[in-house]
Amino acid sequence: MNERSTPPVHPSKRPTMFYLLFLAILASLTASCAQKTWDINRYIHALERPERDQHQQPEKVIEALNLAPGMMVIDIGAGSGYFTRRLAKAVGDNGQVIAIDVEQKMLKYNKRQVEKRGLADRVRFILAGKEGPIFSGNNADIVFLCDVYHHLEDQIDYLANTKPALKPNGRVVIIDYYNDARSGTLGFSKQHLVSKEQVIKDMEQAGFTLTKEHTFLPRQYFLEFAPIQTKGDSRASSKKWAPIL
Repeated sequence: MNERSTPPVHPSKRPTMFYLLFLAILASLTASCAQKTWDINRYIHALERPERDQHQQPEKVIEALNLAPGMMVIDIGAGSGYFTRRLAKAVGDNGQVIAIDVEQKMLKYNKRQVEKRGLADRVRFILAGKEGPIFSGNNADIVFLCDVYHHLEDQIDYLANTKPALKPNGRVVIIDYYNDARSGTLGFSKQHLVSKEQVIKDMEQAGFTLTKEHTFLPRQYFLEFAPIQTKGDSRASSKKWAPIL
């Protein structure tokens, strides 16, 4: 198996800065409204339900990303791997997907699904601590977040922290639910959702500019951002990622 350079992920020294809190408690998925323990198996089932494809349109999303063999994608909040395995298929044998999650059981499920499809060599799995990951390497083509943005704390700082992972022409892709009637019925309060306009403002503050908007998803916005290059923005890095599995 060929060794591939990927962004190192280290524990943050700033415990309040880079939380990756992508897992929402879906009250409608519990056996009872009074049930206080979160059933992760039910959440995995919800993420993997076939009817999700109707509004998520995953194959069309992958096509819109214009992925090429050999690319690297960082899948933040990868969850059950709904997009991980599709991304892995798209980047080919020489590509790499870094699947990051805060829940070990999610990663295990994700890994099993990837292995079933013969894609194990293309994916690395990283369990993020509560402080979240710190990226470097300047070798990622895409940082991908689907239904994750509204779970992040300090979104501006978190997304700014992804810049060292990206190639000079790299992209951050954000897909998330509209914070209005377009998103339909959800298993959590819409007060947690972030408007498309606010995401664009946040990303500008984080050092990114909107480069493309896809409008085919009925319940979600689909935005692509590129880093704003500044005079003092040094992107060179000699660091290489060492396997942690």
